[in-house]
Amino acid sequence: MKHKLYNEFPFGWLLIGVIAIAVFLSASVHGQTVDRVESVGLTVSDMDRAVDFYTRVLPFEKVSDKEVWGSDLERLTGVFGARVRIVRLKLGNEELELTEYLTGGGRPVPVDSRSNDRWFQHVAIIVSDMGKAFEVLKRNKVRFASTAPQTLPKTIPNAAGISAFYFRDFDNHILEILHFPPDKGAKKWHDLESSGKLFLGIDHTAIVVNDSDVSLGFYRDLLGLTVAGTSDNFGDEQEHLNNVFGARLHITGLHTGSDGIAVEFLEYRAPKDGRPFPADTRSNDLWHWQTSFESESVPLLFASVVASRSRLISTGIVEMDGNKFGFRRALLFRDPDGHAVRTIGR
Repeated sequence: MKHKLYNEFPFGWLLIGVIAIAVFLSASVHGQTVDRVESVGLTVSDMDRAVDFYTRVLPFEKVSDKEVWGSDLERLTGVFGARVRIVRLKLGNEELELTEYLTGGGRPVPVDSRSNDRWFQHVAIIVSDMGKAFEVLKRNKVRFASTAPQTLPKTIPNAAGISAFYFRDFDNHILEILHFPPDKGAKKWHDLESSGKLFLGIDHTAIVVNDSDVSLGFYRDLLGLTVAGTSDNFGDEQEHLNNVFGARLHITGLHTGSDGIAVEFLEYRAPKDGRPFPADTRSNDLWHWQTSFESESVPLLFASVVASRSRLISTGIVEMDGNKFGFRRALLFRDPDGHAVRTIGR
């Protein structure tokens, strides 16, 4: 199905090229193509069970709960006949979007998934006290993905003193709890530590990438994110955090300029046996995550995405019916490694 852009302009592809140049120049001048990470989404197999996990084990609050269907949903997700239940959850100022496909779910997360497989994605939840947060997770019998909480050593200067722990929800989605020492992390997390709350909010979503430079061409040069810093992580603590023997990672942090969820690249320099993102992935597969960016220039971004030959999941820009999704238009596509990216316009 062709997007209406092609129908309204007889020289659609020429127009796309011109617009792609315009969006590149605009990003160069204004420094931003997307405005902020609006939410991080994941597909779940059982919404009631998922909501119980995220609101009882973790103190997310339910923001909304709705069922939606229709041709706009089908064209956005690439799943024909889809009827979904979407629940929005909030922790601090950041939001998760959970989606259950009521008309037939996709495939489960592979049981042999490892943290260096390129379909790996997680969100990092900041905690004010790692020991207490770990005890909460143990009491609720969560499944470990790390051996235990790990505190990174001085041999990793840019990450020294950071403590972290990976665990799983019941669908095998990986989550992380993270604590920053006084000299690391955003100021807001240190300000919130005195609030008395244990779980504070979402700092970033992390994705495994094959080549950081290629991914920078997408997230920095196309979407307009800014590099905040890098770190080369290795050693016993990092191996037991990721549960990957011999793990050596080049980590790149990026932000949109807003005080919200950041994006983090995890490039495994070793071992190099991480598997590629399955080419036949669909939005209803349970390893489907999507990082959702809000943008005031979705049409320009669409032109740039097409010009860069990024793979589309949606049929193009999809105009949403009414306000059932909370946004007017959206575009869903894949980054160079296969991770799903959604851009929305209000």
